[in-house]
Amino acid sequence: MTTTTSTIAPYDRVTELKAFDHAKTGVQGLVDAGIQHVPRIFINQPETIPKAPTSIELPLIDLGSLDRASTVEKIREASKNLGLFQVVNHGIPLSVMDETLKGVRRFHEQDVETKKRFYTRDASNTVVYNSNIDLYSSPAANWRDTFFSVMAPLPPKAEELPEVCRDIQIEYSNHVLKLGGLLFRLISEALGLEPNHLGDMDCDKGLTFVGHCYPACPQPDLTMGATKHTDDGFLTVLLQDDIGGLQILHQNQWVDVPPTPGALVINIGDLLQMISNDELKSVEHRVVANEKGPRVSVGCFFTTALAASTKMYGPIKELVSDENPPRYRETTVHDYAQYSVSKGLDGVPRLLHLKI
Repeated sequence: MTTTTSTIAPYDRVTELKAFDHAKTGVQGLVDAGIQHVPRIFINQPETIPKAPTSIELPLIDLGSLDRASTVEKIREASKNLGLFQVVNHGIPLSVMDETLKGVRRFHEQDVETKKRFYTRDASNTVVYNSNIDLYSSPAANWRDTFFSVMAPLPPKAEELPEVCRDIQIEYSNHVLKLGGLLFRLISEALGLEPNHLGDMDCDKGLTFVGHCYPACPQPDLTMGATKHTDDGFLTVLLQDDIGGLQILHQNQWVDVPPTPGALVINIGDLLQMISNDELKSVEHRVVANEKGPRVSVGCFFTTALAASTKMYGPIKELVSDENPPRYRETTVHDYAQYSVSKGLDGVPRLLHLKI
């Protein structure tokens, strides 16, 4: 019997991960250094799921509509079938959205030494800046840098936030909290519940502001901006620039979701799928790397993941019956988020962890 040796030279992955991490300059640091080839720690396994030839036109829901019943039905349909929809007339001025993206860009483009002060893997810090929160647990690193702050239920002191973006970060987060209150009321109604049901469950109480930067990539076919995943919270409000790159898994194909000027993308998270007992869908999505860049986006995640609460969440009793029994076991938000981070973005649905 003959054996073959791999054509890929062996390397000490952990050592290379640590070297990248300890530099504290992220992917942007690699780009600034003039890198021409994607380092091995970022290289993904070849994709087996085909890419759709056309993009998808997400449902565009007008939150200013006076026909509430129609709005609720559109949200129900989109949340059940796609897990994703767009909203306009959402109450957040275009000037605030634009300045928020500029603020995130300013953070990532500021002086390296200033930025390094925020670099940490301690998620309890007021501001956490790093590259790949799951750097040491995912099969491949993603081509992006990130900073995040928990903005609710206990907002940080303004002086603790990065000076280059603190004012707009606070202003935008306050707008999103208000928008979230409306969305959770509409989704409650879409599930046939009282409007305040999800709010009374505290689904709208926690908010994390996440500012992503996806630098231009010299070999975008080898890596990803964000590997296939679902969001582990209740609901995500996504603000993105005009570069694009977001794709969703729809009918077993990757489909482009091009940005719509002035609209926000809303996607259902794992916890909302779980408590709805699969009435709603947490959509698998990813972000492709791009030769153009940097792409900037802001994800606001409704979750209390960083608060060690003992509050248990399981399928809502009004949504289960003898004919439709609970499909998931209960968990705390914190425990599910800890599992999510420890697992990394390995492409396997995280909700399987809770399946009965």
